[in-house]
Amino acid sequence: MKKVITYGTFDILHTGHINLLRRAKEYGDYLIVAISSDSFNALKGKAAYYTFEQRKAILEAVRYVDEVIPEDTWEQKLEDVKKHNIDVFIMGDDWKGDFDFLKEHCEVVYLPRTVGISSTQIKTDLNKNG
Repeated sequence: MKKVITYGTFDILHTGHINLLRRAKEYGDYLIVAISSDSFNALKGKAAYYTFEQRKAILEAVRYVDEVIPEDTWEQKLEDVKKHNIDVFIMGDDWKGDFDFLKEHCEVVYLPRTVGISSTQIKTDLNKNG
């Protein structure tokens, strides 16, 4: 079985997220999504609309996702790759090069983002209209 992992906050789920998850799943048989825990978001100075448990439940309902795990630190990626026997590590291409250090442990793929949509933009638009 070929295992794939990706990371993110996955706060306000949108078509860009679904596109990323669908394309990530195409790289293997089993997709693990590591989502930022509430404490990790606080450490990064990020505020998610939904709690970790809510975001986890939402992602578990997406047909491309096989397992959801917490991301608690920046440094845990290598540990996760080893612990979960990951074959392919996938991130959006805005992170291109940042995770190349994992190439000695698995394939690293940077996928293009969906043009014209982002959680940040959605939050900005909602604040303007709210």
